[in-house]
Amino acid sequence: MHERGGGGIFMRGTEANWTEWTDFGKGPMQPDLIHALEEARAAEKAQALFYRGLAAAAEDRGDDALSERLNELHADEQHHVSRLTVRLMEMGVAPAELEARSGPASLEGWEGAARLREEAEVTFYHALLARGQADDRTAALLGEILETERHHAEELGGKWTPA
Repeated sequence: MHERGGGGIFMRGTEANWTEWTDFGKGPMQPDLIHALEEARAAEKAQALFYRGLAAAAEDRGDDALSERLNELHADEQHHVSRLTVRLMEMGVAPAELEARSGPASLEGWEGAARLREEAEVTFYHALLARGQADDRTAALLGEILETERHHAEELGGKWTPA
């Protein structure tokens, strides 16, 4: 049996079969929690790209106020990507590469599409926290992201992410 990892969180197993994540003093970490954090990270990246594309379209249209609003949403979502990446690394996980492409952005009906996407994020983080699998540090991070996503869904504006 070997251990590897960092930040007090280690994966236990044999070289061929790393199976059990442990946060010492808290017991095994669920592999599906790691998967869910990776899923959240990929969704946050997609959301960041969505807002970046919309902000560029608003800028092209000459709508500085809308461009700023969308850039603030983009910044919040990108900050979530960064925080999830750091947390995974603290857990000893090498985060997967994320695709950096987005589709064409249209400002036509963007608010309805954005609100649905934000509500989906709220539902995802609420369900993830309800599982009760996250250690205290991860749960705190997920709770902060959930709160920001709630603000996004309500106001479709950024600058809600704590540092």
